[in-house]
Amino acid sequence: MCKHGGMDYRTCLRAAAISGGPGVALGAFGAHGLREILLRTGMSNAWETAVRYHLVHAVGLLCLSLWIRQESPVNERFFRWATNAWILGTLLFSGSLYGLALGGPRWLGPITPFGGVALILGWMFLLVAASRSTEHR
Repeated sequence: MCKHGGMDYRTCLRAAAISGGPGVALGAFGAHGLREILLRTGMSNAWETAVRYHLVHAVGLLCLSLWIRQESPVNERFFRWATNAWILGTLLFSGSLYGLALGGPRWLGPITPFGGVALILGWMFLLVAASRSTEHR
């Protein structure tokens, strides 16, 4: 089963790849190219947190794409919601922390918790999907 309604596992897999590559690049950039700036401004922990959550959810999207590929259509909307919540959450949570670490405007700070809530919602959607999951053999 490759496609379930509107949620194709390849869409989620692409999101994982689009998120994972830049996550690694931003981690390396922070550790090498921005190291002195981040240390001087006291923002290295913020950058590291952004990268950690960015990469964890990229791997989560990768795993989710494999689950979508094997699952029945009953969970299509929860998979779509989880995928979208993780993408939005990564953009808001990690994106706002990246911006703050680079000296961006202070209004980015209040955006971070909204990203965190979106990430949590993604996990809750997976819980619902797991509860509704059908066994395949």
